[in-house]
Amino acid sequence: MNVNRKIFEDNMEKYKDPAMYDLQYENYLKDLSLLLEWARKSGGTVVDLACGTGRITIPIAQQGVKIVGVDLNKGMLERAKQKSEQKRLDITWLHQDCSDFNLGFTSPFMYMTGNSFQHFLTNESQDNLLQSIYNQLTTGGIFIFGTRFPIFSDLISTETLEKNYYDGLNRQVSEYYIEKYEPLEQILHSTSVRKIYNSNKEIIQEESDSISLRYVFPKEMDRILLKNGFKVINKYGTWDKKKLTDESSEMIYVCQKRQ
Repeated sequence: MNVNRKIFEDNMEKYKDPAMYDLQYENYLKDLSLLLEWARKSGGTVVDLACGTGRITIPIAQQGVKIVGVDLNKGMLERAKQKSEQKRLDITWLHQDCSDFNLGFTSPFMYMTGNSFQHFLTNESQDNLLQSIYNQLTTGGIFIFGTRFPIFSDLISTETLEKNYYDGLNRQVSEYYIEKYEPLEQILHSTSVRKIYNSNKEIIQEESDSISLRYVFPKEMDRILLKNGFKVINKYGTWDKKKLTDESSEMIYVCQKRQ
């Protein structure tokens, strides 16, 4: 098995339950407006890389855009397929590694959202991803992606963090995070522990999962993109196009394939 592919497959514990993933994240649509804007004017088939359960793929397809979803996780992809069939949408779903994928055509617009770029933990896997995208974009084609801004105070913290919320079944959830950052590798290892309560405040379920995420600094990202043949058209601090600043929590890149 490809070494990079094994790294991805060993880092999918967060996605072991696609239905629960949807309950937590399917209503997050802050990225939809910008991606739909570019999808509408692309003039060809759009590609959603690391598409997961189709959180953004499906609403873009509902606007009449021809789109393909690519993901390495079979369970997430199967759920995406089921959802699109229920809505009678014509979406092509490809079970492929985004760092070595083959569409069989070139696309004018690809995107990768949900901070999926952080799953590429090594320099080699980042380069492979960007080269695969470059090779299958039309000349002048656009690639948009987002990643978390490496906030120093967050990365040096190893404390247990907590948040309380209600899930898609209206159950109260207490979620705890235990995090450790490896500066030499620029990788954050995070474990989430969730306690789910019934209406009587009794714990009815407890679960946990872990994930490792690579952080890239802004100047480093500029170099990586330039090296792999991309020109940065815009950099934003939010999906609604606010300026990237020292206070940003995200980095959103709009890149163009250079000739």
